[in-house]
Amino acid sequence: MAKIGKDDFVNGFVPHHNHGSVDYTGLSLNHVHQCLDVTSPPIQTQDGGHIHYTEGYVLFEDGHTHHYKAYSGPAIPVGNGMHVHYYDFHTTEDAGHSHHVKGVDHPAPGTK
Repeated sequence: MAKIGKDDFVNGFVPHHNHGSVDYTGLSLNHVHQCLDVTSPPIQTQDGGHIHYTEGYVLFEDGHTHHYKAYSGPAIPVGNGMHVHYYDFHTTEDAGHSHHVKGVDHPAPGTK
């Protein structure tokens, strides 16, 4: 698949953008962690859409932290020329448990 550069135009696709998110993990062993995230730039998919990769750590809580590596779902248009992505993943197991993280990231320009 050909790469799209900053001077190329695909209707509805913004080549160089990322998304942020602020969320909490699911409850495990009576605690949660805050998850602050910024995704990679878009990764084009064969259907003309895109996804994002992310990895990082949840905030230190209850004496430990967790790592995660995940890909988002495809772009979901939300109006006004913006889109979001759904995410659903589990953190690493640390201190005998892991956490589930799911939600949507903050809107970014583009509809594909």
